[in-house]
Amino acid sequence: MIRSWVRPLLGVLVAVAVVGAAASLIGRSARPAPSTTIGGSFVAPVAPTVPAVAATTQEPRPAATMPGASRPGTRPPVVDHGPRTGNRVALTFDADMTDGMLGNLRAGRVRSYANLRILDVLEREQVAATFFLTGKWVQRYPETTRRIAGNPRFELANHTFGHLAYTGDCYDLPRLPARGMTDDAAKTFEVIEAYGGRQTRYFRFPGLCHDAAALEALAPLGVTVVDGDVVSGDPFATAWEPLVRAVLDNVRPGSVVIMHVTEANARMTDEALPYILAGLRERGLVPAPLSEVLAGA
Repeated sequence: MIRSWVRPLLGVLVAVAVVGAAASLIGRSARPAPSTTIGGSFVAPVAPTVPAVAATTQEPRPAATMPGASRPGTRPPVVDHGPRTGNRVALTFDADMTDGMLGNLRAGRVRSYANLRILDVLEREQVAATFFLTGKWVQRYPETTRRIAGNPRFELANHTFGHLAYTGDCYDLPRLPARGMTDDAAKTFEVIEAYGGRQTRYFRFPGLCHDAAALEALAPLGVTVVDGDVVSGDPFATAWEPLVRAVLDNVRPGSVVIMHVTEANARMTDEALPYILAGLRERGLVPAPLSEVLAGA
């Protein structure tokens, strides 16, 4: 079941994902001055721009050998974080997409659910990250997915096909019928795997909501379920500072940080990201691919 400490911070995201209501980026605040302090600590600006990593082509890799692969037919393991040793942390970004969000795009109520500025920052800083993608987001943003897959520092993971709940008590999300859970996750892997890059068998439930039945539904697929231990609270945030504090006040070696790349639903994430990265450097922590963090590499 979902852990009680994470429910308040995730409630905003999943409740709004149901109705697909999102604000546009009109009136975005400018990036704060480099001298800003967070929690009494000076946070440095981002480094000068460097060329983005060029796309690469990789041979398809058998699912059983991918990071996160577990033995098919057994209940998948559920992890919150990696070993509390070393200095590595995992930055993960969820890419939600519901039918309501697609309707917002078609009606012009929002401009985008793909925050390219996040990719710009990660590429400029040469930072590793893992993206939990919904199948409908991938289908809506194929070029952005290719950009993610083409960066050898980025890993691709599964966040269901259309962000439907796998349990009966997951905020107000519509529930996916039990008979459709396995196929929903399997279809998403198929959609994502077509893009190549650093594929994984990691899976994240919407709202982190799962129970025994949901885990059993994933057993045939040989996956690892990844929750997380640091929730940024970025969905529908109206200021960047609380996001920075939420991450830097709780991050530890081995942490898995949850953020979102859905621009209109998390419009302050790219504002906060450079300060989060600078704060991690201050603390001697290094972002790494999720597979390396969980393995304790």
